Amino acid sequence: MSASDAISPTAHYTGYVWARNGLSYPELSTLEGRVLFESFRPLQMVSSALGGASLERYLLARHRAIDVLLERAIEQHGITQVIEVASGLSPRGLRFSSRYGDALSYIEADLPAMAARKRAALERIGTGGRPHRVADFDALEEEGPTGIAAVAAELAPERGLAIITEGLLGYLPSHAVTALWQRFARTLTGFATGRYISDLHIGGVQTAQVRLFRVLLSAFVRGRVHLHFHDRAQAVAALKSAGFEAAEVHRAADLAADVQGPGSGLVHIIEASIR
Repeated sequence: MSASDAISPTAHYTGYVWARNGLSYPELSTLEGRVLFESFRPLQMVSSALGGASLERYLLARHRAIDVLLERAIEQHGITQVIEVASGLSPRGLRFSSRYGDALSYIEADLPAMAARKRAALERIGTGGRPHRVADFDALEEEGPTGIAAVAAELAPERGLAIITEGLLGYLPSHAVTALWQRFARTLTGFATGRYISDLHIGGVQTAQVRLFRVLLSAFVRGRVHLHFHDRAQAVAALKSAGFEAAEVHRAADLAADVQGPGSGLVHIIEASIR
């Protein structure tokens, strides 16, 4: 199964989890997501009985921690434009567009089939004329009309830009992650200021419970969940080598104080910057 195929079920699953927990809109919760959630529940119960983490708490902590860093980027670091890569059925674009209005331009980017489904959902919800749209995008494309440079070309270079990935990196091999970061860094250098925010799996935190949780994740996506770095220092060094000027790795549990419980402590969030 290709990386792109492996990501598709997670888009439906996470969309259902966000709606189930009051973070999203009914139009972004799909029947596919509910079926996946219910079919996956027995495995989740086994994991919990064996002391493993909750996938639901993990996803909520990841989502809220990225929200917190994006809020800071907007309010403290001059970010007024956002590209959310592989956005799936994420409610973040609508929530942030509603909060910041015309002060924020938001582009959600995903593979054509998912992008079409997201556009249809947004039409049902209504965006109130806010600068928020969905673009066809392929995270693995080096150049071309669906690459990051083409999507970013529609934005204003004199303003700040943030690029977000959530739930993407773990399904890509290390060389693809490195190439992705290099493309993101090159793109962000063309803007007044740039921020990159994403979740990341850290290999050095692999306890027995974490290994069990990775088995759970791999079973869910029907493919391997990659670990790219042993510790935070390696991740920071790789980000700087890719072209970012500064980088930091946070524990999601430290950022998302409102989401605690089994699973919330397993998530790490990277924040890298240009200028």
